[in-house]
Amino acid sequence: MAPKTPLDAAYAKFRTIGLTTFAFSFAINCLQFVAPLYMLQIYDRVLGTRNETTLLMISMITLFLMVVFGVLEWIRSRVLVRAGMQFDQVLSDEIFSRAVKLRLMNPNGGAEYVLSDGNKIREFLTGSGILAFFDAPWVPFFIFICFLFHPWLGFLALGGSVVIFSLALLNEFATKRQLKEANTASQNASQFAGAVLQNAEVIRSMGMERALGQRWQDRHGAMLDAQAEASDKAGGILTFQKTFRMILQSAILGIGAFLAIEQQISPGIMIATSIMMGRALQPVEQAVGQWKQFIAARQAHDRLKNLFATVPGDEQRIDLPTPQGALAVEALTSLVPGTKTPFLRNINFALKPGETLALVGPSGSGKSSLVRNIAGVWPAVAGTVRIDGADISHWNAEQLGQHLGYLPQEVRLFAGTIAENISRFTSGESEAVIKAAIMAGVHDMILRRPEGYETQVGDNGQQLSGGQRQRIGLARAMYGDPRIVILDEPNANLDSDGETALFEAVKAMKAAGTTVILVTHKTNLLTICDRALVLREGAVQAFTTPGEILKPKAPSIQAVPKPANLDSQRA
Repeated sequence: MAPKTPLDAAYAKFRTIGLTTFAFSFAINCLQFVAPLYMLQIYDRVLGTRNETTLLMISMITLFLMVVFGVLEWIRSRVLVRAGMQFDQVLSDEIFSRAVKLRLMNPNGGAEYVLSDGNKIREFLTGSGILAFFDAPWVPFFIFICFLFHPWLGFLALGGSVVIFSLALLNEFATKRQLKEANTASQNASQFAGAVLQNAEVIRSMGMERALGQRWQDRHGAMLDAQAEASDKAGGILTFQKTFRMILQSAILGIGAFLAIEQQISPGIMIATSIMMGRALQPVEQAVGQWKQFIAARQAHDRLKNLFATVPGDEQRIDLPTPQGALAVEALTSLVPGTKTPFLRNINFALKPGETLALVGPSGSGKSSLVRNIAGVWPAVAGTVRIDGADISHWNAEQLGQHLGYLPQEVRLFAGTIAENISRFTSGESEAVIKAAIMAGVHDMILRRPEGYETQVGDNGQQLSGGQRQRIGLARAMYGDPRIVILDEPNANLDSDGETALFEAVKAMKAAGTTVILVTHKTNLLTICDRALVLREGAVQAFTTPGEILKPKAPSIQAVPKPANLDSQRA
């Protein structure tokens, strides 16, 4: 038996309340008989006897039952909404966690779209679409009543239901491929546009707007073509369905009138049958009208099912003792996420707690890839990274994150205040935030801003300069006195004051016994490092001391120059 996924758990939670909703649907559909029976009594009893008392009594009973019908419909709707909320509570955290992992495993895997898939399923489960499925089992009862009135009327209602249901199936098979193609094309166009718009400055300044706009139009056009083809087919089917529905409604009255003339049924039965058939066809028509929403929910279900099948969740791990900072990389081999290209091969080295390592090498040598593996961002294909002797995969991710600081090449801050970004959006104490800012040399800069630590940085920190983002990112990496800090080109966007602050921050971390890994080409930072690891083409060229690297006859730092922006793309 396949293991139970969070999606299965969410459906199980919904199923419990769904059974209650189904019971409400039984009562509601029974009350659907009120209107046709009332009409039958009016035509066959009240008009014939002209008895006002009878009219008053059956009208009062009908009114009461219709009020009950309305109350039950209202309760059913509220129950479904709350069932949807519970469905979302079970699923949302798991979806977000796996979306983050999917993004790391495959940057082009569409992680940003799976976050909305849970909403699509929930909207279907709590909307009018699911009600059609709840009401559908009662359709045979309405048709059965039509048969009781007269076989001709029953066969007409049955045939009409079959035709309309067949049209719904035809709509499904006729548009399934086009809708899937349209959805894929829409995601491709959105993903391309998102990547392009992140570089709006480059596009505008170098006249690339028209060329890239055309590429987006090509992707967008593919979506429009597939959607138009699906809409054309669906539109034709829906038009035929509406026309057939009108013909069917008229036919039931025509045949009913004929049978009434032949005195095989009463005029009341003729009207009641017309209403009854409308009730029988209503769930089928609702299903046809909600078909697009059903298709969207089903596709979202397939994507989430695949997500939970391919992206494992975090295993429950026992909390290990607070790490001291010992780090060992053993026979590490790694791939670029989303590819089968090995980028690191058989990497071996070890650091004692409190040691500082300078990681150097030419562009594309694998420096940023290595620190991503050390930080646990990328998984190893072979070999392992150990912290205090424990495989990094054996650590509870939340626990380890409290003792690890990471500053990537491209620093991204999140919408919120400076204080929230430094504290990693935890409810950290102000003293810890200020301590990290002072160690990173950014405290005075923050205080000079009108709102200080409460300054809103905007999405991706767009309210700050590149150097300011990098220094706040450094403070974030140092927050909470982590035992291991990884800095990937921490001086890429820094001016002289920023570099001085960085130099002092590294010295302060050394003094505190923090293990520090620096990707750098700056001589002043090399001089305060204890060890140096030289990478070339994804393999270790040397694991030595900075002094050996800086010797005139050794591979000097000038022999492996690296523009920061290129390394962020290639490493």
